[in-house]
Amino acid sequence: MRRFDLVIFDCDGVLVDSEVITNEVFATMLGELGAVVTLQYLFEHFMGHSMAHCLTLVRELLGRDPPDEFLVEYRRRSSRALEEVVAVPGIEQVLDALDVPSCVASNGPHDKMRRTLEITGLLPRFESRLFSADDVGRPKPAPDLFLFAASRMNAAPERTAVVEDSPAGVTAALAAGMKAYGYAGRMPAGRLIGAGAAVVFEDMRELCALL
Repeated sequence: MRRFDLVIFDCDGVLVDSEVITNEVFATMLGELGAVVTLQYLFEHFMGHSMAHCLTLVRELLGRDPPDEFLVEYRRRSSRALEEVVAVPGIEQVLDALDVPSCVASNGPHDKMRRTLEITGLLPRFESRLFSADDVGRPKPAPDLFLFAASRMNAAPERTAVVEDSPAGVTAALAAGMKAYGYAGRMPAGRLIGAGAAVVFEDMRELCALL
């Protein structure tokens, strides 16, 4: 018997190698406002969270609200930078070998998901199986998105595996009653273990054997 009836993939950092690209834009813009942060800081504190949550963290860093045009300008700059995005190394081999249904569930908006998946050539593998936090009431780390995706895919939570690269995503998977696999591509493995990931791995090509 198969261990799972569904595998849910996060998008950024799991399917498409976008985290360095977008966080470099974010770091540059924060620096322009006087808050100097490293990429590692952004990976550990911002990665995997909704933009609303990230803007709350920005206010704490700056001690004030960012300029009104901050979000619009971030989206403009990151959209241009993402023209160079590539698939996470090894993910195509994983998807080729996967013998259970899969889908994507991301805190990011649909248009960003579709664009990055299209640029990397992965979109045809997930057409009509893309789910965003915009589809539910609460983003990760709440379980709503994963439960919504599993329901739409007709899979029971306890028979669902989630592949995530952030503590927020791992927390959401566990809260949904699913098994979390933590991909430590950019995030320190200890953070994913601390969030409760059942398995943590650093090379995407390991995933098929783990599943």
